[in-house]
Amino acid sequence: MSLPILYSLQNCPYAMRARLGLLLAQQAVMLRAVVMKNKPAAMLAVSPKATVPVLVLDDGTVIDESLDIMIWALHQSDPLDLLHRNEPEAYPAMLALIDIHDTVFTSALSKYKYAVRYHTDNEVELRRQCAVYATMLESHLSQHAYLIGDKVSLADYAILPLIRQFSRVDRQWYLQAPLPHLRNWLNKHLQDQRFAKAMAKYPQWLETNEEFLFGHAD
Repeated sequence: MSLPILYSLQNCPYAMRARLGLLLAQQAVMLRAVVMKNKPAAMLAVSPKATVPVLVLDDGTVIDESLDIMIWALHQSDPLDLLHRNEPEAYPAMLALIDIHDTVFTSALSKYKYAVRYHTDNEVELRRQCAVYATMLESHLSQHAYLIGDKVSLADYAILPLIRQFSRVDRQWYLQAPLPHLRNWLNKHLQDQRFAKAMAKYPQWLETNEEFLFGHAD
């Protein structure tokens, strides 16, 4: 039986999210590394939205939203119980926290990155908008080791890539901001070997025509 195909871009936070989900679920796929300036026709044919990640299952089903890829993978296998299956209230709480992240926070973060890069007048206000969400996460983490409680969950790994990006926009501000628990949480995840594995670099598929086995259990 052929394995699913994952089209992925190394430094895209949404592609990172998908790769983390597949690794944590120990779901083997064949990874095709792409760059956005040279998108493969095979990827565009199955997902006209033309962004990564794109997962093509062996039955032809296409999943091209990063959170959906994580959820699909964890429904196949969830060895760390990231969905907290014995806590009915946990899963909706995860999705609610991720939804705010994927709408309000990411929208503000996109504008904040641009403002810092081009030194626009609204930089401070956009940072404040991002910080509202970061402060909410800080509040969660001041009470528990992870975002939904004392056990790591889907929410931690789904939110991680964009918080990593946020921490790099204005590094000096971030390091002195009143977010000690968030910084500790982020550092702990970034130092984890699973994150290092998710960030491994692969040659471009269009240049080498080579796919790479990814996500399988060691």
